[in-house]
Amino acid sequence: MIERKRVGDVEWVHGKVELAQSKLGVNVFVTDGLMIDTGSESMLSELIPFFQSVDFDQVVLTHYHEDHTGGCAWIQKHKQVPLFIHSMSLDVCSKQGEYPDYRKRVWGVREGFQARPIGETIQSRHHIWRAIFTPGHARDHMSYLNESNGVLFSGDLFVMPKTKVILREESIPTIIHSIKKVLRYDFQEVFCCHAGYLSNGRELFQVKLDYLENLQGEIIRLHQQGLTVEEIQQKVLPKHYPIIEYSDYEWDSKHIITSILREEQSVSIR
Repeated sequence: MIERKRVGDVEWVHGKVELAQSKLGVNVFVTDGLMIDTGSESMLSELIPFFQSVDFDQVVLTHYHEDHTGGCAWIQKHKQVPLFIHSMSLDVCSKQGEYPDYRKRVWGVREGFQARPIGETIQSRHHIWRAIFTPGHARDHMSYLNESNGVLFSGDLFVMPKTKVILREESIPTIIHSIKKVLRYDFQEVFCCHAGYLSNGRELFQVKLDYLENLQGEIIRLHQQGLTVEEIQQKVLPKHYPIIEYSDYEWDSKHIITSILREEQSVSIR
């Protein structure tokens, strides 16, 4: 399921896949000759006509996850344009993607490709983009800001205003820090790789930050009262989502709690 969209000089394709009884959308953006992310290998047959029809001469990747890098090998072979990612992910991207089978069923098997390290800025045809390190969802996560027009490509930093489940590798305190970092810059419009175009993106990031900080405070308060992780989960995040069992608990609301408590314990030790 592929749909093409456009806002101003940003053109993108929105694809949907089925994931644990729900539809999940993924976006591939192109602006000023710059492609941001490449979607998943499972969507490749639908993405290729988009890759062939849009005008771009370089690709920047927000992070190494397979739903963002699945089209890279095809682009490298057929378009022969440079691809850029955080330097820590150059090696993992050079090999075929390794991740759980349920993700392969949803996103396909990502082929290896050769990327270049992203610098502090990116020069597109007419604009300079600031590359902002925003880890938390992934260790290598980057966001890209056009400071001349206040447009932010935020990868998976936003996704939704009220996070309910996260991957085991994610860190809520780190995400909070990354959101605070981007909010120090002047921007309004946001293009999110899952939520799409957000005309009031800055306000929505503030909503997400407030939610996460309040959730963090409540989890710490309950932990200090002596509640276990499971008891805290039942109080603050009681809903059981199909993705939890479908992913064999790689996605779970419990990871929100444990990531917050790990940081709290680390701060206490320091």
